[in-house]
Amino acid sequence: MIRADLADELHRRADTDQRARNRYLETGEFEGLAGIDADNTAWLKAVIAEHGWPGSALVGDQGADEAWLLVQHADRDPEFQSQALEYLKSAVEAGDARVRQLAYLTDRVLVSAGKPQLYGTQYSDDGNSLQPQPVHDPEHLDERRATMGLDTAAEYDQRMRKTYTG
Repeated sequence: MIRADLADELHRRADTDQRARNRYLETGEFEGLAGIDADNTAWLKAVIAEHGWPGSALVGDQGADEAWLLVQHADRDPEFQSQALEYLKSAVEAGDARVRQLAYLTDRVLVSAGKPQLYGTQYSDDGNSLQPQPVHDPEHLDERRATMGLDTAAEYDQRMRKTYTG
């Protein structure tokens, strides 16, 4: 049974998150983003503690996408991201979340731990250039990406550069 109240709150929070990040991309204004992320992380922790992973069965497909987005942006709490990854794995196995979300969060957790990513989804910007974070076994990257429903690394790289460097 879909919980409309949770889905509505996820939508509101994801909208606030994206507006703040778009403002940052357009103007460089970072103010307030940390507070938004901290508030979203605290709220999502409580939701997961009470309901488990907010997958499609609980909050609909859009709500599940928005829950994943909020976890992706919980970088200031890598322990929570790691815990959420375990919930997400179970949800994917149960058909209650998208496998591509698992790829992105797996990479986010690995990079946060100082390890090479598996799917090549995480980039960094040193102020001069946008670069993918190190990848484990780059020769087989596109094969791994394909198993997760992702486009090729070259296609993704092109989209990332267009989005983040104009």
